[in-house]
Amino acid sequence: MIGPGTGVRVYLACGATDMRKGIAGLSTMAQDVLRQKPASGAVFAFRGRKGDRLKLLYWDGQGFCLYYKVLERGRFPWPSTEGGIARLTSAQLAMLWEGIDWRRPDWGVPPARVG
Repeated sequence: MIGPGTGVRVYLACGATDMRKGIAGLSTMAQDVLRQKPASGAVFAFRGRKGDRLKLLYWDGQGFCLYYKVLERGRFPWPSTEGGIARLTSAQLAMLWEGIDWRRPDWGVPPARVG
């Protein structure tokens, strides 16, 4: 994904978000619900009701970027707390974008041996 680099602050809007919202609606949510400045350089993540749609809102210094992903199978892992906020690291954001459960990565599995 082209976008913010490592070390970026990531905020999740817990619960479901209306995926019809665009940049204006999501930036209003970032300000009113998440209590953050939309143009702060942080990434704001929103998930739809079914769980298969994800929108990321990000200010790159020149304007807003809106990333939108729809999974063909499965759901994005998400906290269930309505109206709550969750913070992620940039590594957890990368896992989320790939549909990996960032809450419980399986770090105990040894890497596959080559050769």
